[in-house]
Amino acid sequence: MHPHLHTKTNRGCEEVMTALDECHAQGFIHKLFGGCNDIKTQVNKCLRAERLERTAKNREMAKQKREKTLAIWKEIDENS
Repeated sequence: MHPHLHTKTNRGCEEVMTALDECHAQGFIHKLFGGCNDIKTQVNKCLRAERLERTAKNREMAKQKREKTLAIWKEIDENS
């Protein structure tokens, strides 16, 4: 399973997702016999890469926020 496609967070995978949509439009039998498996794998790899990039960015932002909070608490402790 994959998340919803064509969202603002998945802009980098637009081409691959469009190819998957076109493959799925070829019909149920085509999908049933694995006609879209390669494209699906590409979509999964692309979405994973974007997710890893997003989580690394979020982790860095959280680290900076935590450091700022600790600095504020340290200043409060020193002034108390």
